[in-house]
Order: sequence, then structure tokens, then C-alpha cells
Amino acid sequence: MSTFYTAAELAKLGPDNIPESFSTARHLVYSSPATLAFNSPGAEGFGVKRAGLAIPGSVMLIVSPGCCGRNTSEISSIPQYRRRFFYYEIQEPELVTGQHLKRIPEAVEEVCRSLPEKPSVVMICATCVDALLGTDFDRVCRAAEARAGVKVRPCYMYALTREGKKPPMVQVRQSLYSLLEPGTRKAADVNLLGFFAPLDDDSELYAYLRGCGVRQIRELSRCADYDAFQQMACANFNLVLNPEARAAADDLYKQHKMPYIELSQLYRIDKIHSQYQALAGAIGGTIDDAEDYAAAKQAVEDFRARHGALRFAVGECLNANPFELSLALTEYGFTVREICATAQSGYYRWINRLAALSPETKIYCNQDPSMLFYEEGDPVDVTLGKDAAFYHPGTPNLAFNSDRQPFGYQAVRRLFRELEEVLA
Repeated sequence: MSTFYTAAELAKLGPDNIPESFSTARHLVYSSPATLAFNSPGAEGFGVKRAGLAIPGSVMLIVSPGCCGRNTSEISSIPQYRRRFFYYEIQEPELVTGQHLKRIPEAVEEVCRSLPEKPSVVMICATCVDALLGTDFDRVCRAAEARAGVKVRPCYMYALTREGKKPPMVQVRQSLYSLLEPGTRKAADVNLLGFFAPLDDDSELYAYLRGCGVRQIRELSRCADYDAFQQMACANFNLVLNPEARAAADDLYKQHKMPYIELSQLYRIDKIHSQYQALAGAIGGTIDDAEDYAAAKQAVEDFRARHGALRFAVGECLNANPFELSLALTEYGFTVREICATAQSGYYRWINRLAALSPETKIYCNQDPSMLFYEEGDPVDVTLGKDAAFYHPGTPNLAFNSDRQPFGYQAVRRLFRELEEVLA
């Protein structure tokens, strides 16, 4: 039988006593639906490999045993990634002697010679074998830069560090933004940091920023070329929309004295309103969100009037924090029967509130081996996230995991619009 804890049980244990089943460092890892879909430091969505190629004109050299690079062939079939992946396959004798580290600069030079134009940057993607060896890839990249005459940066597809202080998706953002060179700061420019695809075009955040006097809003994913990317160094401040970009924003503050403000991807309408008002106060502007607030609230009410108090199972492979989203659904009058996600101490602001409103909500860890024996219990009407769909086959599912990111009131409207389409 699968191991789970109710929201009430987790809240009682507290953030300092999270059960071992939620820590992948303390047990074997089950190849859950998340990893079967390559949603790890791997392929689907923006894992390390796609994220590492976010810089326009960049290419990637994957340094790994053959097995670790295999799933990249699927990404290579996407038109914008053709001729951007290259491989250095480490042989066992090289791994034992460390000889491959001396040959990487030569491989980078060969990659550059093979291309009609010199790349803007070569990203070296390292795998777990070098994590175990403790390889200093910063030093390797400096040697490769000197030999090939091109910028070289590391990114780490280290599944072993996913639960550490600097997981792969944090580090890859630091590597990318470390390429920004000092620029002339402009008071009316701002960067949006956090995602590797743009926000949805109809997100109200753009209009709110312009209403506060911002003239230029830059996102890495909207940069047409390397020069456009370098213009991000001109921003007056950064908006961090994903906590995985916080370390990169800290680096930019230390290197370029560029401050940042952090916003969260939320689905509780009252909290979205509070966040926007705090943003307006921080940048000295005014945000009138009454119309958007009312439209989001109406979308929720109309959906509930048509479908009643639906029962949900929520996964973690989606464009939301599963605990914040589950709390939002509960506050809107729906029932969340299950959450398949990894509980962390930073999520207790939502877990505690969820425990008060829905103490019997079951919380499973996707990667706990006991999920092999999951048995469907109480029925649910709809699942959110493809991992939740795996556990409830035949139940209507909304994956809600597109590359383009919803944000703010627009995210709430989009969620319930797409739920309506699924149930129709």
C-alpha cells in the first residue's frame, strides 16, 4: 500500500519533522510518472538540456556515457534544436583516469569549427558521473574558452543534487545570466526572470508594469539574438517569477548592483491582489486591478455553478505549486482528495491552512517506492497534472503544463477555461 500523510498529520509534524518518504535522499527513488516523462533534469518541458540552450545562438556539448545522452535525441527532433546538440561520449578508461577532462577543450574547438558561424556560447552539460567525481567544470570551461575563443559555461544534469541547496535548474539559470556584461542602466527597464518560455501574451502583468512607468520589459525567451540578450544588463531591476531564479538574481545584484523583487505564481485571487498592490508600492506606482479581480472571481463562480463541488487529485507536473493550487481549489469550494507532490518546509504556509480547511486530504510523494503499490481509493472527478492522471486512468485530466506560463489573474481564468474544455 502506498504511503501517504493527511494534511492534518503533516501540519502536526511541522516543517522540521517532514517524514522520510518525502526525502529522496533517504530512500530508493521510484521512477514515477514524472521521471518516465523525462520531467527531471532530463528532456520534457524545460529540463537542463533545453534550458541550457535558452541563449540565442548557443550550442551544447553533452559530456556523458552514452546512456545519459540518449534521451536528447528526442529533443533534437524539435526544429529549433537541430544542429545544436553535440556529444562527447565518455569511455570507461577515460572516466577512471579523468582523461576526458583534458579532451573537452579540444572537443569544444571541434564543435565550433564544424559550424558555419561561431556560436554565441557553448554550454557543457555534465552528468552524474562527474558529480560523483567532484569535477571542477568551471576550470574545464575556462580552458575550453581559451582554446576555442568562445564563451563556455557549465550546466549540470545532476539528478543526485535535485534535493540539494543548488539543484540543476537553479544552477543552469546562474550559468545563463552570468553571461550578462555590465551595461548602462535604464530607469524604465525591467527583466522578468524565472521561466524559459514567455508569459502568456494576455497576462495582465505586462499592462500593470507599463502603467507604473516601465517602458521596456525583457524576458530571456523573447530575445531575438545575443545582442538583445545583453540588453538585459540595462534593467533597473529584476522581477523574479520563479524561486529557482532567486540565486541568479542574487548573483546579478552582487555583480551589477541590480536589485530584484520576487513575485509568486498564485491561484488564490485575494493573494494575487495583495501581491500586485505590494509590487505597486515597491516601484512607486499604482495598479488598479479591480476589473481583472472581478473577472477572475467570476470565472471561478461560473465554473462552480455549472459543475458543483468537484473532487480533485492534484499532481506536481504542472504550472503551479501543487499545495498553493490545492488550497485555492479548497477555498473556492471544491474538494482536493489527493496531492501527489513532495512536501517541503517552505510549503507549510499552505499545508497548515489546508490542514485547517481539509484535514483529510491525502498527500503522497511521487518518488517514494511505495507508489508502486498505489491503489485508487476515493473517486475523483478530475485530475490536474499528468502524474495525477497516471494514478487515475479514465478520469478527465488537465495536464496544465505548457511551456508558456500563465500568471496572475490570467492564470486563474485560463485554469478554469481549460478545465471547462476538459469536462466538456
